[in-house]
Amino acid sequence: MSGFRLVEHFVSINGEGQRAGELALFLRFAGCDLDCSWCDTKWANKNDVRAEVTDTAQLVQIAEQAISENGIKNVTLTGGEPLLQPQIGELADALAELGLFVEIETNGAQPLSRCDAKHRPSFTMDHKLPSSGMEERMYLDNMALLTESDTLKFVCAGREDLERAAEIIALYRPVCKVYLSPVFGSIDPAEMVEFMKTRKLGDVRLQLQLHKFIWDPEMRGV
Repeated sequence: MSGFRLVEHFVSINGEGQRAGELALFLRFAGCDLDCSWCDTKWANKNDVRAEVTDTAQLVQIAEQAISENGIKNVTLTGGEPLLQPQIGELADALAELGLFVEIETNGAQPLSRCDAKHRPSFTMDHKLPSSGMEERMYLDNMALLTESDTLKFVCAGREDLERAAEIIALYRPVCKVYLSPVFGSIDPAEMVEFMKTRKLGDVRLQLQLHKFIWDPEMRGV
């Protein structure tokens, strides 16, 4: 059956990224083409995960309700890997036409061109580092497609990841915002700050996942 495989939707704050702390509607889709060692949404990637098959009109209705009830101005399409969903560009356009800021969280392994929206969304794109076990799967042609409205995110579990992130930043010199994000509980954020200072990463930002400090780190729907 075709359609969007929606595993959950909820309104919360953006826990990370350029709009951290702002309310957003989250639409989480099932399925991912990667299997990162530290993934915190593995449950959404399982073949037997319970998912509701929806279409664009139904998802627009969910967004309209969130606008009416909660006054949201942002919507985040996440997963899993949302670029694996059919008609993702059509959905992004429909949500943008509601006046929403549309963000797609993508894992870096899929071409950004899979989203053929007329109203280009903002991409928050990962570059997977050694600790993930998935770095060889990165689709590096995406680096040239990132714009100032996008975000490049490096999730770091240790020093090796930090060093590799610095290499990638120096090699590609992305024009978008660049964030270093710790794997929760695996690396001291203070160590990351010291690394940024010694490597003179003045244009890079450290981000902590706000939702994991506000709620239980294992809680869903927040």
